[in-house]
Amino acid sequence: MLAVLGFATLGSFMLLVMRKHLSAFTAIMLTPIAAAVIAGKGTQLGDMIMNGLDTVAPTAALLLFAVLYFGLMMECKLFEPIVQAIVRASKGDPVRIVVGTAVLSLLVALDGDGTTSYMIVCSAFLPIYRRLGINPLVLATLAAMALGTISGTTPWGGAATRGISVLHLSATEYFVHMIGPMALTSLAIIAVAYWLGLRERGKLDGEKLAAYKLEIASGEAFEPVKADWRMWFNAALTLLLMVLLIAEVADLLVLFMVAFVIALLVNIRSIGDQQDLIKRQAANAVPVMILVLAAGVFTGIMTDSGMIKAMADAALSIVPEGWGSVIPLFTAILALPLGFFMSNDGYWFGVVPVLAESAAHYGIPANEIARAGAIGQILHMMGPTSAPLWVLLGLVKAELGEFQKHALRWGVLVSFAYIAFALLTGAISVT
Repeated sequence: MLAVLGFATLGSFMLLVMRKHLSAFTAIMLTPIAAAVIAGKGTQLGDMIMNGLDTVAPTAALLLFAVLYFGLMMECKLFEPIVQAIVRASKGDPVRIVVGTAVLSLLVALDGDGTTSYMIVCSAFLPIYRRLGINPLVLATLAAMALGTISGTTPWGGAATRGISVLHLSATEYFVHMIGPMALTSLAIIAVAYWLGLRERGKLDGEKLAAYKLEIASGEAFEPVKADWRMWFNAALTLLLMVLLIAEVADLLVLFMVAFVIALLVNIRSIGDQQDLIKRQAANAVPVMILVLAAGVFTGIMTDSGMIKAMADAALSIVPEGWGSVIPLFTAILALPLGFFMSNDGYWFGVVPVLAESAAHYGIPANEIARAGAIGQILHMMGPTSAPLWVLLGLVKAELGEFQKHALRWGVLVSFAYIAFALLTGAISVT
C-alpha cells in the first residue's frame, strides 16, 4: 500500500510540475501532505515536516551565502581582467577565441546561476563572434556544457543542492570527491572547444580576421580595467576560499558565510549599499532556497511515513541478483535521458531518492548516487525543461531545435567522459 501510494505521489508531483498545473514549490509540498493524509498519518505531519526542515536548513543557508559571495565578485568585476586577458591572448585567432569562451564559461559557472553565467559569457564574446562570423551556436554549446558541469556539480548550484537536501548529505563530503571528475570534464570541454575552433577557423573571412587582429594588437578592441588593491584582495580571498574548501578546514556554509562578510566589508563600506547588494543578489538565491526548504517537507514526509523504504523494496524486488553494485553507474547513465527530458525538481525529488534507498541495501552510500545524478546536468542544460537555456537561446537568437542539433552530440560525448572520470577517480564506483 505504501509503495503504491509513494509511486503515485511521485507521479502526481512530476505530472503537476511538467504540465505546469502547479509550481514546483507548491506541488512538492502538497502532494506528500495529501499522501500522508490518505495513509492515515495526518496527525504526524507536523513532526515529519520539522524533521525534514532540520535536514535541509544548512544546505539552504549554504546556497544563500554562496550566491551572495559570487554575486558580489561579479559586481566587483573580478572576472573582467580574465575576459580581457583571454581576448588579448587570442590575438584574433578563432581557435583561441573559442577556447577562451570555454574557459570563461567554466569560470563564471561557479556563480551557480545559469542566467547570470550566460549573460556574462554572451556579453563578453557574442560581439566578437558576430563580427568575425563565428557560429554563435558554438558559444551556446560550450556555455551550456560548462554550466552543466560546474553549476550542476557544485553544492551551491541548483541541481546538486536538490540532491544534497533530498538525500540529507554533507555538502563537503559530496563535493570534495567530485572536484577531480569536474576538473577533468572541464578539460574535455576545452578539448571540444579547440576542435570546434579549428572547424570555424576554416570558414571565416580572412579580411575581417586580419582587421580584428590589428584592433587587438593596438589595444582598441576593449577598454582596459584597472586592477586596484580591492580586485587583488578579492582574487586572493576567492583562491583562499577554494583552498580551504578542498582542504575541508571547515564546513562549506561557515567558509562562504565568513568569506562573504569579509568581502562585503572590504568592497562596500556604506550600509545602504550593502543592503542594496543583498537585495539584488537575493533574487537569484531565494527561488532555489524555497525549493530546498520545500524539498525538506517532501523528504521528511516521504521518509518518516515509510513510503521511500516501501518504494525501494518494491524496486529491489525486480533487480536481478548480483546487479546491486552497478547502481551508481546505472544512475549516471539513467541521468542522461532523464536529465534531458525531466525538470530538476521531478528528477531529484522523485527518482533519485528511490535509487538512493535501493543502493543503500547494497551498502552503497547516498553520496555516490548524488554524484552520479549530477552527471546528467550537462544534457539537462540542453533540454527543454532548462529555464536558463531559453535565456541563452534568446541571447544568441537561435531556435531550440537548431541548438540541439548542434549541441547534443557534444553534450552526450562529454557526459560519457564525465561518467568515465567519475569511475576513474572513485567518485562513483562499481564493485
